[in-house]
Amino acid sequence: MALSLRTEVITLKTKHPFVIARGGDDDTRVVWVRLRDADGVEGWGEADPSRYYGETADTVLAVLTQLEPHLPKDPFDLEAAEGRFAQLVPKNGAARAALSAALHDLVGKRLGQPVWRLWGLDPARAPRSSFTIGIDTPEKIRQKVLEASSYPILKIKLGTDRDEATLRAVRDATDKPLRVDANAGWTRERALQMLPVLKEYGVEFVEQPLPPDDLEGIAAVRRRGILPVVVDESCIVAGDIPRLAGAVDGINIKLAKCGSLREALRMIATARAHGMLVMVGCMIESSLGITAAAHFTPLVDAADLDGAALTANDPFVGATIDGGQIRLPTGPGLGVRPRSERGA
Repeated sequence: MALSLRTEVITLKTKHPFVIARGGDDDTRVVWVRLRDADGVEGWGEADPSRYYGETADTVLAVLTQLEPHLPKDPFDLEAAEGRFAQLVPKNGAARAALSAALHDLVGKRLGQPVWRLWGLDPARAPRSSFTIGIDTPEKIRQKVLEASSYPILKIKLGTDRDEATLRAVRDATDKPLRVDANAGWTRERALQMLPVLKEYGVEFVEQPLPPDDLEGIAAVRRRGILPVVVDESCIVAGDIPRLAGAVDGINIKLAKCGSLREALRMIATARAHGMLVMVGCMIESSLGITAAAHFTPLVDAADLDGAALTANDPFVGATIDGGQIRLPTGPGLGVRPRSERGA
């Protein structure tokens, strides 16, 4: 059952320039991956590369060409296929995640079942998603908060010298629960200074306050006991989790980092074994990329799956967010279809 590979680069435009502590853009190039078997059944996946991890749409295309000869003859051979991809290109998580999603989509379609059902999950257990407010002027921030009125939780990007003004602008516009992501933008001194401020503004937890390698500093922030500390950039795969135990309260899983759906499941199990909170996050992605991650949300505590909602030209329909609540598709595989077919 030989598989053929097709790729297409899609440029996603964001509704607003999306800025975090290390910069920003108003468009993102992602790669749509399609695996077709001999019977004409197609599995879809999306690569959502991040320059922070050394990936672009161009590197994804090059890596997919490299991996094409190693596609499994049997798409049900998921464990071996993902292991082989990771061995060949250990650093290219976004490219590998696209193949992983496409294989799971193909398997689900051949069995006529959604991926969450293959895993024995209850879609009603999916958490509510937060909506991310990027770094901007106070006026624009207040506008973004109003635009996010249907979301019950907001995630605020900090990590600049205007953090207090950002928090004030948000609180001027809403009393919703807040989560904060500094994207490694603070020093230890700044992080410790910000903790009581965040608490005063009703923040639930702080994500990645310090650079990824400063585990000692991150542990010191946690020891203050003011807010739970979740790490993103400090935790790529399941093997990173044991060394984080005792230093952090939780981890943020992203498919573009960990490289596959099965690795995401391993991360969840490993984090649970260490008593950690588990969050799932995203890049700027279409609904194809978001839906792949949404399928394991019944296993997590917190979700930030708003990447498609931040775009102005999402070409797909898949998992939806209704009043913040993640609703998983019931169609086979990932359950994603082109937006142009919505009325069909």
